[in-house]
Amino acid sequence: MNLTIENILLVGSLLLFISIVVGKTSYKFGVPTLILFLTIGMLAGSDGIGGIRFSDSKMAQFIGIVSLNFILFSGGLDTNWKAVKPILKEGLVLSTIGVLLTAVSLGTFVWFVTDFTIFESMLLGSIVSSTDAAAVFSILRSKNLALKNNLRPTLELESGSNDPMAYVLTLTFLTLVTSQDESIWKIIIMFLQQMIFGGVAGFAFGKLSKIIINKIKLGFEGLYPVLVIALMFITFSATDLFGGNGFLAIYICSVYLGNQDLIHKSTILKMFDGIAWLMQIVLFLTLGLLVFPSQIIPYMGIGLLISVFLILVARPISVFLSLMFFKMKLRRRFYISWVGLRGAVPIVFATYPLLAGIDKANIIFNIVFFISVTSILIQGTTLSIIAKWLNVALPEEVKPIAENDRYILNLPKSEMEEITIAPGSFAVEKRIIDLHFPRSAFIVMIKRNKKFVRPGGSTVIEANDTLVLLLDNEASLNEVHTILDQTPIA
Repeated sequence: MNLTIENILLVGSLLLFISIVVGKTSYKFGVPTLILFLTIGMLAGSDGIGGIRFSDSKMAQFIGIVSLNFILFSGGLDTNWKAVKPILKEGLVLSTIGVLLTAVSLGTFVWFVTDFTIFESMLLGSIVSSTDAAAVFSILRSKNLALKNNLRPTLELESGSNDPMAYVLTLTFLTLVTSQDESIWKIIIMFLQQMIFGGVAGFAFGKLSKIIINKIKLGFEGLYPVLVIALMFITFSATDLFGGNGFLAIYICSVYLGNQDLIHKSTILKMFDGIAWLMQIVLFLTLGLLVFPSQIIPYMGIGLLISVFLILVARPISVFLSLMFFKMKLRRRFYISWVGLRGAVPIVFATYPLLAGIDKANIIFNIVFFISVTSILIQGTTLSIIAKWLNVALPEEVKPIAENDRYILNLPKSEMEEITIAPGSFAVEKRIIDLHFPRSAFIVMIKRNKKFVRPGGSTVIEANDTLVLLLDNEASLNEVHTILDQTPIA
C-alpha cells in the first residue's frame, strides 16, 4: 500500500488506535509498550501484513526530531528541581563523561569485531551512547517504579540531558567519516559551541518564556498550552540556528518552567503529558515502518554481540568510571548501569548516516535498530526485578508522590481556611500567579459579592474577596499571611 493524502489519516488513525488498545494490556505480560509500537509499525510496513511502503529517511528524521522535542520538554516539565538538585553533579557527569566513555568503549569493541574503520566504529558507538529519554520516562512511569535514595531523579536527569552529548558525538564522527582531514580544533570548537550555547540559550529562553506565559492575556485557557508549544519550538530552532544544541536548550528551558509558578500550569502539564505519549507512539510506529525486518536478519548475530557488550561491559564501565569520585553504594551503581535503555533516539540518530550517504549507513541503521529492540526487551522488562534484587526499590506503601504530581492531582489538604482580603492588602489588584503562594496552599474558591468565582492563575484579587484555601499545615497558613500582609507597592 502506498501512503497518499487520501488514506494517510485513515491508516495513521487505525495504527494509533491499535497501538493504544494493545498497549493498554501489554504490561499484563511484562512487555514494554514501546516494543509493541515498534512491532505494530513493522507489521504494517513493507515486510509485514500491512504492506505499507515507507522508506523516507528524511521524513522519519523530521518526525523523530519533532517527537523528541515534545518528549524531552514533557520530561523536563515533570522534573522536580528539589529532587534533582542533590544529584545534579552525578547526573551531569553521567550525561557527558558517561556518554563519551560509552561511545569510545563500544566503538573500540566494534572496531575489533567488524570490518568497520575506526571512525565508522566510533560513529556507531556514538549513536547508541545515550540512554533514551522516551524509554526511561515511559517505562519508569508506566511501571510506577519508586526507587530509594534519589535513584529515579538521577536516571531521569541523565536520560533527559544526555541526548545532546550523543548528538554532538554523532555529528562529530559522521563529519570524520565523510571528511577525514577535518581539523580536530574545528570539531572541538563545534562541540563547545553546541553545549555551551545550548545551555545558555535554554536558561535564557526559559526565563523569557515564563515572562511571556504569565504576562500575555489570551482569554482562553486552552490557548496557553498552544503558546507553550510555540515557545518550545522557538527555543529549539533558534538555538539550532545559531549553532547551539537545541535538545539541550529545550530540556533546560522545560526544567526551569516546570519549577516556576505559571498561569494554568496544571492544564499545560496535563496537555504535554498526553502529547508526549502521542509522540512516543507516532515515533515508534514511524521507525517501525521505516525498518525492513528482512534486512536486519543478516546482522542479528553481530548485533546481539554488540548489544550484549554494550549492556554488560560498555555501560557499566562508563557508569563506574564516571561515578568513581562520588560516594554511592555499589548496588546503586549497578542499577544505574542496568537502566541504560536504548530506544527511539539512537534509531533517529542512525538516520543521519543514511541521509549523509556513507557506505555502511544501512548496516549501521540495522544494527542500531536491533540494539534498541534488544535493550528494551532485556533491560526494559527487568527493571522492577533487578530493583528488587539489588534492594533499591521502595515498598508500595511508602512510595512518595512527586511534587508535580501533587500539583496536577490537587490532593486534599489537611486544613481549610477562609481569608478576607482587606482593602489595603498587598494582594489587591494582583493576579494569583503574582502572589507566589507556597505550593502547599491552594486557592480553591473565591467569594465575591455573594457569588463564587473559580480561581485561575490570571484571576485578579479584589478588595473584600474571601479566599477559600486548602493547606498542608499551619506553617503554610503563616506563609500565606506573610505574603498578604506585605506593604503594597505604590
